[in-house]
Amino acid sequence: MSWITNFVRPKIKALMTKQDIPDNLWQKCPGCQTMLHHQELVKNLNVCHHCNHHLRMGVMERVEMLFDPGHHQIIELPKTNVDPLKFRDKKKYTDRLKEAQAKTKRKDAIVVAQGTIGGQTAVVAAFDFNFMGGSMGSAVGDGLLTAARLAVMLKAPFIAIPSSGGARMQEGMLSLMQMPRSIVAVELVKEAKLPYIVILTDPTTGGVSASFAMLGDIHIAEPGAQIAFAGVRVIQETIRESLPEGFQSAEYLRDHGMVDLVVPRSELRAQLSTIISLLMQKKAGAKSPEETPRVPAVKQNGRGKKDKAKG
Repeated sequence: MSWITNFVRPKIKALMTKQDIPDNLWQKCPGCQTMLHHQELVKNLNVCHHCNHHLRMGVMERVEMLFDPGHHQIIELPKTNVDPLKFRDKKKYTDRLKEAQAKTKRKDAIVVAQGTIGGQTAVVAAFDFNFMGGSMGSAVGDGLLTAARLAVMLKAPFIAIPSSGGARMQEGMLSLMQMPRSIVAVELVKEAKLPYIVILTDPTTGGVSASFAMLGDIHIAEPGAQIAFAGVRVIQETIRESLPEGFQSAEYLRDHGMVDLVVPRSELRAQLSTIISLLMQKKAGAKSPEETPRVPAVKQNGRGKKDKAKG
């Protein structure tokens, strides 16, 4: 009895303890309500293999998915003032930041990376929705400017991947000021005549959709992504009318000219590679004003005939 009590039973309990079972072993698909095993989801890029619903994806997994395997690096971002307004609601803003940083292992809601896509250099700025809903504060504005300057320095396309609820209320007006700062970042890239591509993911809303997210040369969206400024309920209560079904979805916006392409996640890298190749070839083939041949000036003579200008 002592052998069974002291040895066998503890071994069985150790094998059957709840700690050995991950909390996220299964996940319900929001589209078809099917329970999906986490290993199947990882292999399928967080896409339901029953209904093709695109679940939200972690920012690091998204970065690794887009770049060529083993050909990217994360860029260190500048430090920002952590709590400029000493804001407090139910919790201190500093405490909320610490919780988000502990949860995500990141300093803020943006990740900037540089690498190759289809063998072509590119700079990516991707939002992490798990960090305070991907809200845009001063650190995010700094991240976008850093990514834009890096793209200009490398003469590479800039790819922005928003996934955000909008501005970060804990930073007040400073958060709203990140909207024009993000426009400055976009203009830096466009002035350098480099491609600016936006990949719209679920959700892209608020001040993010009202600024840099809608200024791309090419807009690509993931299937089913919610893309909007205000929520459906807010709009319906304002205009006092019902809205069309799925009117904030990626497919609806594509059909009405707001989005260029809706691309499944599994095809995104290949599609990006093609677009970058076409846009960069066009840029390389464009002639500067000095290289463009001048057309000889002409002037009218006294009898109504055209003569070539002398000299």
